[in-house]
Amino acid sequence: MELFKQFIFSFFATIGAAILFSIPKDSIISAGAIGGFGWIIYTFILNQYSSAVAGTFFGALTVGILGELLARHFKKPATVFIIPGIIPLVPGAGMYYTMLALIEKRFYDSVNIGAETLFIAVAIAIGIVMSSSLSRSIKRVKNKSR
Repeated sequence: MELFKQFIFSFFATIGAAILFSIPKDSIISAGAIGGFGWIIYTFILNQYSSAVAGTFFGALTVGILGELLARHFKKPATVFIIPGIIPLVPGAGMYYTMLALIEKRFYDSVNIGAETLFIAVAIAIGIVMSSSLSRSIKRVKNKSR
């Protein structure tokens, strides 16, 4: 039940971002589902392995792969699905707490939180790049075999 609730919250957060970014109306629900599935993967990995960075990487990889698949299906750019889909994974709270620790002169906490936030941001980027590279490689192999 808890996982379902988290899926719903991330689904609606993604839909909100999709509306904010003015993606086509027929893609909003699909983008929301991608964001929800990415968050579920993140939560699963976080609970199993206690690693926010690994969870974020696999969540972003899921968002990227699903975004590429739906982009081909709906004949739209992958960014229509990927950009709103990663919104639930973005470490906004980590950035906030890093700055708060700096302001409060808790430099050790600031470095720890900031480093984890940076690693999470890099994990998102690597997950998206890997999914995009995988999609291009598959497309290249299919075109070569024709």
